[in-house]
Amino acid sequence: MHKTIGILGGMSPESTAVYYEYITRTYVQRFGRYDYPEIIIYSVSFQPYIDWPEQGRWDLVAQGLAAAARKLEAAGADFALIATNTMHKVFDEVQAAVSIPMLNLIDVVAEAIQARGMRTVGLLGTAFTMEDPFYRDRLAQKGIAVLTPDKADREYVHAVIYHELTAGTLRDESRARYVEIIHKLADRGAEGVILGCTEIPLLVSEADAEIPLFDTTTIHAAAALDYAIGQS
Repeated sequence: MHKTIGILGGMSPESTAVYYEYITRTYVQRFGRYDYPEIIIYSVSFQPYIDWPEQGRWDLVAQGLAAAARKLEAAGADFALIATNTMHKVFDEVQAAVSIPMLNLIDVVAEAIQARGMRTVGLLGTAFTMEDPFYRDRLAQKGIAVLTPDKADREYVHAVIYHELTAGTLRDESRARYVEIIHKLADRGAEGVILGCTEIPLLVSEADAEIPLFDTTTIHAAAALDYAIGQS
């Protein structure tokens, strides 16, 4: 029997839908059958998870996600994942609130980077992901150095995420600017770039940037599928 996957989503709904579609469709493509793992999605109300980080109230973020994770556990999830990069700032607190294992996005992204033999990568994401140490410190533990854009570019990346991508708005102008920022990171020595927000892969791909990009959404979803079916 496959393990039941618990997805802690809604941050934003755009990327949560990608997780669900990736897991189910990839299973069917791989095995030609529809007996994919059962999936329980708990979609939080997104607004508090926009407001609380802006207010520096990560304690409330941790409490809210911990409560949601407990609901996934009570509903029958065998393991869970937080379907967003930024909220991994409180991953340890959420994991401590439940007895089921949680699959850390940053760890599986690190494995993907190591599999490509890279030691230095760029990182795009929300301002919290790019500027707070939780992401780069966890990668540093794996021997991976992280480069982030300059202040003006960080502000632009952050604004596009919250004002466009989370609402499903994709603009050619934003794509072009993101690609420019990615190329700047490559010029500084990045061997690849982490799309460290689960909405960014909706906007840019390797075909746009011509440099290896790490799509954190599909990397995380693929790891969840493998774990659920006992291949990880």
